Amino acid sequence: MDHFEECLSTQTVFEGKVFRVTQDEVRLENGATALREIVHHNGGACVAALTDDRKVLVVRQFRYAYGQELLELPAGKLEKGEDPFDAARRELAEEAGVTAEEYIDLGKYYPTCGYCGEVIHLYGARGLHFVGQHLDPDEFATPDTVDLDELCEKCLSGEVRDGKTIAGALRLRHALENGSF
Repeated sequence: MDHFEECLSTQTVFEGKVFRVTQDEVRLENGATALREIVHHNGGACVAALTDDRKVLVVRQFRYAYGQELLELPAGKLEKGEDPFDAARRELAEEAGVTAEEYIDLGKYYPTCGYCGEVIHLYGARGLHFVGQHLDPDEFATPDTVDLDELCEKCLSGEVRDGKTIAGALRLRHALENGSF
């Protein structure tokens, strides 16, 4: 590894329900020291689910941090120790109201690598069956479908700004184009 930082000390400065924040003192590769504030998060799982007519299941939900409704792939956070694939299947059923016969691993995505250790696991799914949406009590989301190519264009044009949706949609299209799904 050419570049590195070594943790010298760590102190928890915040602990909440969803994440924990530490302030770490690190030694840089040149020997100097610096402070790093790190958000520790259990991670998440996201599913790009494809219908038989090449449409992708999406949900529209209000995101308080941005003050607006966003178009997103079904996704959610991992519980501590939860298998990402199990979380992906759970979130697809909860948010979009479907199960799938076939899944593909579309890799991992680091949404905010400058200060957060969150990893989002991306999956593709097809062979969908409607089971009915069952959201958490504090969750409000409207399921919809968008043609895969149209969704990718919205991602590339900046109309879709959610990182996991951008990564998931483009990776799903790539998997279909190269015959791996």
